[in-house]
Amino acid sequence: MRVMYILWLRQIKRYFRSRSRIIGAIGQPLLFLLALGYGLGSVYKAAGQGNYLEFLVPGIMAQTILFSAMFFGAMIIFDRQFGFLKETMVAPVSRLKIMLGGALGGATTSVIQGVLVFFISLALGFRPHDWLMALVALIFMSMLAIAITSFSSGIGSFVQDMQGFQAINQFLVFPLYFLSGALYPLTHVPTWLRIIAEINPISYTVDALRWALIGTSRFGIGSDIIAMGITMVVLITFGAIRFRYIEA
Repeated sequence: MRVMYILWLRQIKRYFRSRSRIIGAIGQPLLFLLALGYGLGSVYKAAGQGNYLEFLVPGIMAQTILFSAMFFGAMIIFDRQFGFLKETMVAPVSRLKIMLGGALGGATTSVIQGVLVFFISLALGFRPHDWLMALVALIFMSMLAIAITSFSSGIGSFVQDMQGFQAINQFLVFPLYFLSGALYPLTHVPTWLRIIAEINPISYTVDALRWALIGTSRFGIGSDIIAMGITMVVLITFGAIRFRYIEA
């Protein structure tokens, strides 16, 4: 446990020492909230769908965590290039603990960024329907962060260069996000798009956050929790298996 704690703490210190990373991580969500929340809010309201900012905030929080957690794989590539990974791998510690320690640190920083977006949303006028349920939303955010950092660990384990990682990142992350219903309701979308959203694991995290923060759910909170639990187990297993065979 001490090894995992040290690797977790390393990621936390790394995060707070990089102010540009903190500012950059909330810049894109802030742009989405302002441009979409206010730009399309009147159109959304005129269509009889209610307050678009309330609908949008849970999706932007999921976006922030998703993008930030996927960045953890880049950390593994940096550690490999600068020799830190090799020093870690020769230690008499299981690779599973090494992977989990770093992934939990990356997940923690991702959740912190999601919480920052939540507070920015409050300043813009967003209010959760029940403040106690915000703590439940924190659990859902943590589940997403752990799942994605583990997945990112697996990707970073076999990709040797940053360009390859960025290509895989864009190929996977952007479709997962934009086809999750985070930015638009899935009520009147074409059937093929609705089917994709229903098999997209990110859709269930977005839906769970909406259930916790604004009291609405498309799939039902039971389905959300089951889907998120399965996703987390599968992606942690994937990350652990891939990290076992990593070459430093």
